[in-house]
This record gives sequence, C-alpha cells and structure tokens, in this order.
Amino acid sequence: MKKPLLIIAGEPNSISSEIICKSWVLKKKFKFTPFIVLGSSEILQKQIKALNYKIKLFEVDNISKTFKYFKKGIPVLNINYKQKKPFEKVSKKSRNYLFKCFDKANNLVLNNKINGYINCPVSKDKFFNRKYNGVTEYLSKKFKLKNKESMLIYNENFSISPITTHIDIKKVAKIVTKKLIINKIYNLSKNYKKMFNKKPKIAVLSLNPHGNTEITNSEEHKTISPALKILKKKKINIFGPYPADSFFVKKVNFDVVVGMYHDQVLIPIKTLFGNNAINITLGLPFIRISPDHGIASDIVGKRIANPMSLIACLKFLTKKNEI
Repeated sequence: MKKPLLIIAGEPNSISSEIICKSWVLKKKFKFTPFIVLGSSEILQKQIKALNYKIKLFEVDNISKTFKYFKKGIPVLNINYKQKKPFEKVSKKSRNYLFKCFDKANNLVLNNKINGYINCPVSKDKFFNRKYNGVTEYLSKKFKLKNKESMLIYNENFSISPITTHIDIKKVAKIVTKKLIINKIYNLSKNYKKMFNKKPKIAVLSLNPHGNTEITNSEEHKTISPALKILKKKKINIFGPYPADSFFVKKVNFDVVVGMYHDQVLIPIKTLFGNNAINITLGLPFIRISPDHGIASDIVGKRIANPMSLIACLKFLTKKNEI
C-alpha cells in the first residue's frame, strides 16, 4: 500500500503555514505524493485565514485518511497547541509542543506507517534551549548514533556536508580531530551509498586559508591530511584537502564536498542553488529531510515566502517512496 508523506509543521510562528499552503496549491504541477501535516490544526487554521488562503483543513485521526482528503484540502494530524494571535513572537513556549510533534513522527515512521518525514524549520535557540545544536544533533542523540550521522545539504548537481554543524567558530579547531574526521567521512560515504546507491566521490576542504599542508603546526598538516590517508586505505573515494577560498570557483566534479565547519560549505551551496537544496540527515533508520532555510521571522505573514525548498523535499521523498 502506498504511504502518504508527512510534514511536521515546525515552529508555529514562522513561514511554515505559508509554504505548506503554497506547496498544496502546486500539487498538480509537481506531482508529489499526497501529504499530511502534523501539528496544531487550530494554529494552522488561524494562520491560513490570516494569510487569506481559501484552503480547507481536515483534522483526521488516522494517517491512512490522507488520500481521501488531500484533493479537497490539507489533512492534519492534530497536536494540541494554543495561542491567541495567528502569529506571535518566537519564544520557548512551543518547545513541548514541538517535541510532541517529533515524538509522534518518530513513532509513525518506526511503526512503518510512513517511510520518513519532512520537518519544517524550528528556532534552534528557542526549541532546543542550547541542549542540542539542531535537529540533526537532536535525532543523533535520540537514536544513539554517536557521530555516525551526517548533515547533507543535497542538490542534484552536488551536495555538501560539514564535519561540525551548529557550533561557535572559535570552537571548531579544537573539535576537529583526526578521529572525528575519519568517523564522520567514513559514515558519510557508507550512508550516502545506502541512500543513493552510489559510492560518492568526496572532496575535503582545508580549515585554514589556502590549505596550509606544508606548515607543520597547521590543522591540515597535523590532522586533516593524516585522516584522509587513513580513509583512502579504507577505500573511501576521497580527495583533498583543497583551499576553501577558491574551490567553488570552478565546476564541482564531486558528489559531496566536506567542510570543516557549517558556513564554510553552507554559504556556497546556498549561493549557488538558493531554494533548490534540501537538508538530509544521513545515518538514521529512516529518511528525515527539511527545507534548507530557517523560520524567516522577518517575512512571516507577508505571503512572499518561497516554497521551492519544501517542494524539493516533497519531490525527493516521493521518489524515495517509489523505490
């Protein structure tokens, strides 16, 4: 039996309701599998009205009813959450609600009701309260992955993956050890092959400007290059380290580009592909993806949010459902 797609509505006070509505409106054009939204039907209803969309919501008690209602409107699996106004200031108030949403989605996927899920963005600072650095790290701990997970920002042309994710830049050099690089890239290669049925060709960027491999006390000389030598012995198809400042100037002939820290690789892929990229957590026992953007507090309620990253998530999960 074909399974529906599931979208966790994410931070209540964000652009999520808008991009969900816009994606539903474009369902015939992009031909993705019908989806159900997991979240507060009351909040969604208020926000749809405030955004002036003429879209019906259908609160259902069973995910199997998605197909019955999807042509008429948006099916919703309700998780109770209340607020007075359609949109309010982002706060820690929604933390318990969001954890309930993720718990419900994890339950559904582990009980084989869905093959994976999409989560709309959350406010990392307010949701996780600095206990986790992001959804990738939260799921890693929940499923006891211990550095076996990878954040993969995916586009059909190439993908990127940072060794460290949402941490302060001043901490990067201390955290990036030879052991961490080996573990992260080994598991990245293994899990990429599982996801895409292809052994990836991987490029690794240096940490310092210009890739100082010849300087004996540099991270490139002491840490990154020795790690890559070990990975090559493990038959990982890996190259580098390359200077990060010039790497993306030429056409990227690699499946994955690995950076030492978040912005080193997130900035170029967002510049190159904009909303045509998605965030995949590799290493989980299911597919978890999200749009490659944040909650966009500055444009909430303005009807100018771009839904294409969410649509890319829906298309990707539809394709994986068919395999």
